[in-house]
Amino acid sequence: MRTNYHTHTTRCLHATGSDEEFVLSAVKGGYQELGFSDHTPWKYRTDYVSDIRMTPEELPDYVESIRSLKEKYKDRISIKMGLECEYFPEYIHWLKEIIKEYKLDYVIFGNHHFHTDEKFPYFGRHTDTADMLELYEESAIEGMESGLFAYLAHPELFMRSYPRFDRHCKLVSRHICRTAARLNLPLEYNIGYEEYNEAQGIVTVPHPEFWKIAAAEGCTAIIGVDAHNNRQLENPFYYDRANENLRQLGIKVISRPAFLNEK
Repeated sequence: MRTNYHTHTTRCLHATGSDEEFVLSAVKGGYQELGFSDHTPWKYRTDYVSDIRMTPEELPDYVESIRSLKEKYKDRISIKMGLECEYFPEYIHWLKEIIKEYKLDYVIFGNHHFHTDEKFPYFGRHTDTADMLELYEESAIEGMESGLFAYLAHPELFMRSYPRFDRHCKLVSRHICRTAARLNLPLEYNIGYEEYNEAQGIVTVPHPEFWKIAAAEGCTAIIGVDAHNNRQLENPFYYDRANENLRQLGIKVISRPAFLNEK
């Protein structure tokens, strides 16, 4: 099965394409199942306003749109509804209520900030010290052990800003991978940055050294497009290459995560 459960919408303020265009592109790209997982809103206790996620007031429209598309295209593609969420301990109770209220199929773990984005910077842009790596590891492991998430998205996100894959990266990666293997929680092989990486001549996510460690620790993987533009779902090249890379590493690839109603 060709599937993708990491799909954003324009509500996150950094994506392009209507909800329906994402569905049509997924059909064109040969996907059998598409999961929407836009950045979760958080009901902050402060007056902080995020510029990379929908507001709580926009959530009902998101849910209604996905449900409508699920019905409209039920004969052409299976559609699942989820969110990409951080592990923010102070707000997890609110998130669990939202999951139950809207009957979400799944949530994926995007470890973007340490405990809250009200205070802590984005790991993908500001992880350039060993101390920040340790914060990334701590929140990644806390989130995985919460049992809330279907899988850990872009597990080596720190390599978008960390200068090189050094001994600190190896240690953090080993701890994350061992936890994922112990919990039987898949790690996402994220192909959303591949085209940009090749254009810039850089290696960030997915990072080969991280995935060598994941293979050694017996991790499973799920491929994620992390689509912020609907056209990313139309080109099978990076998806097929990801499958081949993981096959060569000997990593088991799953096509569907465990949905909340199946746990």
